[in-house]
Amino acid sequence: MAARAQHSGPAANGGGAPALLPLLLLLLSAAAIIPRGDGQNLVTEDVTVVEGDVATISCRVKNSDDSVIQLLNPNRQTIYFRDFRPLKDSRFQLVNFSNSELRVSLTNVSISDEGRYFCQLYTDPPQEIYTTITVLVPPRNLVIDIQKEIAVEGEEIELNCTAMASRPATTIRWFKGNKELTGKSEVEQWSDMYTVTSQLLLKVGREDDGVPVICLVDHPAVKDLQTQRYLEVMYKPQVRVSQNYPVQGLTREGEPLELTCAAFGKPQPTDMRWLRVDDEMPQHVVVSGSNLLISNLNKTDNGTYRCEASNAVGKSHADYMLFVYDTTATTEPAVHGFTQLPNSAEELDYGDLSDSRAGRYFARHKGTYFTHEAKGADDAADADTAIINAEGGQNNSEEKKEYFI
Repeated sequence: MAARAQHSGPAANGGGAPALLPLLLLLLSAAAIIPRGDGQNLVTEDVTVVEGDVATISCRVKNSDDSVIQLLNPNRQTIYFRDFRPLKDSRFQLVNFSNSELRVSLTNVSISDEGRYFCQLYTDPPQEIYTTITVLVPPRNLVIDIQKEIAVEGEEIELNCTAMASRPATTIRWFKGNKELTGKSEVEQWSDMYTVTSQLLLKVGREDDGVPVICLVDHPAVKDLQTQRYLEVMYKPQVRVSQNYPVQGLTREGEPLELTCAAFGKPQPTDMRWLRVDDEMPQHVVVSGSNLLISNLNKTDNGTYRCEASNAVGKSHADYMLFVYDTTATTEPAVHGFTQLPNSAEELDYGDLSDSRAGRYFARHKGTYFTHEAKGADDAADADTAIINAEGGQNNSEEKKEYFI
């Protein structure tokens, strides 16, 4: 009697295992040797989850006969037997339990949780089916390294974008502004993680200055992950000459001429000067900074005037061809001077200046083509004769000249 009282006391006081425990332990021991069935009455789905999020596993019975459902981890340890949790991992919580479903959540998922989880149904014969948990890990960091912080126009620079410690390996895409570019990627594996580095070779021009280069990540665990660097490109000056006075008028003898030179570059040009091509600058020409002023034009001023500008990258220039007309000239020239691009060897396109009444010849001057047209040159036998006739020939009729420059 005393022995029976000693044996029944703890159970009555709640200090020992419940009466169901021996049966439960017997079933758990048997679970390890239950062969896999075809799962014909069990339904589950694979689970893909981002590291740190919640995974939900559902074991469902299509035609329930009140058989016992249990869920096991990849090590074949029982997570839940019906609504009882033998496993001491509190991250597993019961979401739903009935005769037809056992649904369990796993919080704060890590890579170590990845693997096959088994749903078992105690029928005769027993049935089993598994679900796979796949854990995604977004890149830990995304960094662009640029070979040169400041590049010079025409240089090829190297940029590297690194996405660290992701799973699966990241796909890296490059953009310059809105244009997608092609880089070359390398993948390194460390344990279960992948580090991807993509290299981009980019030849830069002045139009790239201030443009963002974007490194963008394609990865199932993250959206809109990107980083960018702004390009800084130095380039030689762009030079432009404009005629302030006379405004779209003839440059006549005795009248003033004012030209302005504008230069833009990176760095901003600090050295700007005027000169006369193939001749000395007339003594009465006044140069003040970027302006050139001739207060009283005469025909000895005819010629090409050049504005040169330079910075740390290089030197560029623009030319203005001056032709001084008689005071009696009234016909307006179609073009009266020009602006030259930094590459002085380029042929400039003046559009359609054709005239059925005009003769035409092209004279190449220091790598640049100038177009002259003169009325009264229709009957000239060749280009040189046309110019002689255009300048008056034996009639010395200056008022007939019209130049397209």
